Amino acid sequence: MFVDQVKVTLIAGKGGDGCVSFRREYRVPKGGPDGGRGGDGGNIYLISDPNLNTLAYFRFHPINKAKKGANGQGSNKQGKRGKDLYLKVPVGTVVKDAISGVLLYDFLKPGDVFLAARGGRGGRGNASFATSTHQTPREFEKGKPGEEKELILELKLIADVGLVGFPNVGKSTLISRISAAKPLIADYPFTTLVPNLGVVDVDEERSFVVADIPGLIEGAHQGHGLGIQFLRHIERTKILVHLIDVSPYSGRDPVDDYRVIQNELKAFKPELLERPQLIVANKIDLVGENSDNLDALRKLARKERKPFLAISALTGKGLKELVNLLVEQLTREKLREKEIMAENQNKKD
Repeated sequence: MFVDQVKVTLIAGKGGDGCVSFRREYRVPKGGPDGGRGGDGGNIYLISDPNLNTLAYFRFHPINKAKKGANGQGSNKQGKRGKDLYLKVPVGTVVKDAISGVLLYDFLKPGDVFLAARGGRGGRGNASFATSTHQTPREFEKGKPGEEKELILELKLIADVGLVGFPNVGKSTLISRISAAKPLIADYPFTTLVPNLGVVDVDEERSFVVADIPGLIEGAHQGHGLGIQFLRHIERTKILVHLIDVSPYSGRDPVDDYRVIQNELKAFKPELLERPQLIVANKIDLVGENSDNLDALRKLARKERKPFLAISALTGKGLKELVNLLVEQLTREKLREKEIMAENQNKKD
């Protein structure tokens, strides 16, 4: 089951209570207080695991509690600390406060650890209250409760390239031809109900990750179709590929399709339009190299000043050229990111 957004309640462990005790030994009539303090409650940590790709665990375990600390004992024995709880999340998970919506943490790489809820402190025993003028204290402290947090966990896939387009334009077929991914492919809308990731191996040293985003329709940013449920997965991609059906059987205008998808991206997050974009005409095996739809899309690409390619994901025509173009674009983007990081570092220095 693919789950990419959940609300969870995390309850850290309560601290153990302090102990009231007095030393009792033969021939030691006034042993004095020896009540130990309670152990601290267990913390709750979130840790990113590269082997996970869904938040399904939290769908069935929305409430998670860490162990409480043990109470203090006589002979100045401190209670045992509560065991920490480690919860695994996929890389790409974003943690937000459920009430304020404030971003708390972003898991960008495997092994990242976030302290989500801190355990309560153990209470002091009566030995801690002894003074020269107060030699038989009976005071002690209760353990403090652990933090209780309500969090929203959102998974945003981390991919280099995002495939966007209307349902049934061939995104699943394309990702299955250029990578080892095996998504469900069928001749009806919304075949893809979850995002698919595929690794494209260019050569021994170069590869990139492609995300097949489930089909978007007009009004997706308002929840229509599969809606914003999957629009969030586009946010981390470096390049967007508009895959457009130019066959005469879709019954749609390819130029209008491009405009609709652009408007949905803008309505969801305007910054997405600043990403490098490619316009790719698919299903040319059904129309040949010349058609009104194909010509209209070529003119649109020239007007928008975006790279254009015509391919057939089914037959494989043009796929090598597409992969090479994506490699060039990604190389350019990585160099640009390095330059920006260098400039920011120079400003700090």
